[in-house]
Amino acid sequence: MPLPALSPDAVTFAFAAALLLSLAVRYWLATRQMRHVAAHRERVPAVFAGRITPEAHRKAADYTLANGRFGLLATALGATVLLGWTLLGGLDALNAALRDTLQPRFGDLAYQLALLAAFSAIGGLLDLPLSWWSTFRIEQRFGFNRMTLRLWLLDLAKGTALAAAIGLPLAALVLWIMAVSGGWWWLWAWAAWVGFNLLLLVVYPTLIAPIFNKFEPLADEALKARVQALMQRCGFAARGLFVMDGSRRSAHANAYFTGLGAAKRVVFYDTLLQRLTPAEVEAVLAHELGHFKRRHVAKRIAGIFAASLAALALLGWLAGQSGFYTGLGVAPNLAAPNDALALMLFMLALPPFGFFLAPLAAQFSRRHEFEADAFACAQADGGALASALLKLHEDNASTLTPDPVYARFYYSHPPAAERLAALPQPAA
Repeated sequence: MPLPALSPDAVTFAFAAALLLSLAVRYWLATRQMRHVAAHRERVPAVFAGRITPEAHRKAADYTLANGRFGLLATALGATVLLGWTLLGGLDALNAALRDTLQPRFGDLAYQLALLAAFSAIGGLLDLPLSWWSTFRIEQRFGFNRMTLRLWLLDLAKGTALAAAIGLPLAALVLWIMAVSGGWWWLWAWAAWVGFNLLLLVVYPTLIAPIFNKFEPLADEALKARVQALMQRCGFAARGLFVMDGSRRSAHANAYFTGLGAAKRVVFYDTLLQRLTPAEVEAVLAHELGHFKRRHVAKRIAGIFAASLAALALLGWLAGQSGFYTGLGVAPNLAAPNDALALMLFMLALPPFGFFLAPLAAQFSRRHEFEADAFACAQADGGALASALLKLHEDNASTLTPDPVYARFYYSHPPAAERLAALPQPAA
């Protein structure tokens, strides 16, 4: 039995209600977080007394408050842009202009690719002031930014060129699939998207990441031997141990695994190696290994693929509903395909609804972090992991006093107090 046709008024109401409710919840959570952090700014929590200085604690509070205020502004501007694209007719006007100009002369595919490219370019331009402010005002103010304006612009140019080189062929493939595959196009498009992402995981470490950063083999032989022994104990093989010039852009520190299958490699930020002792580096790496050994990475990838399949199946139905377009402020094409329009409208409309799934994803992520910590304690020094986490919290100006409700909703990692309480304490 076919589903009933969508009412434009119902679509408009559902979208507006989801947007307003998500904005209200975001504002409520953000203001809770800022009030809570400000109220605890002057006193280091007792559990961290003697290990975190009052100056570092106040810096973390101020950094959190600055990002919170900026986040509220960014959220308001984002909602304004979203309404401009949809209910206020921005996407409809852009589509009409490009359709009437390009489609008769260059055909359906060229017009739709131009529409996607123009939409992405305009969105990127609107995001530029926020990106600049975050980097050269907030990050600069707290001593984290090490980028010059020239490097920022160079990264922007590289990112744009890379997005065009990868995104346009992928978009062309998806649009072709939508045009020739009938009602089951979404299943074939999903298969293409999965294949693309798996390929990207393989080629990213060697072909894409070096475009933006330099990677050199780990030169510290003692640390290399220690890391290799850990990996051997854990039954983990990687193609190499590399140090990335993270300090070129930021003072933040990190370590991560990248790649898929035989292409996996271990990457340390140079800032991490400068700050942590060999035992702490080993413990942090053991934590990352724990994500692989507990199959967290595979589960996350599988979850993303399953969610994308459900989303594309939903889009497969919505794309054939005229109420989906008109309810979101766009008149569907009569003499041209609506495939690109459907993709863009879906990408615009989905986030206000998906926002309410954030706590569920955060809960699973925090559970994985505890499991990875437990694995690290079994394979390395738990006290070293605790001391490394304290250093990273201090160096990254992460607040030690988040609002509990905010943390439950957003935090992908457990708050510091909860996480450290589950670990052996470092030696004094």
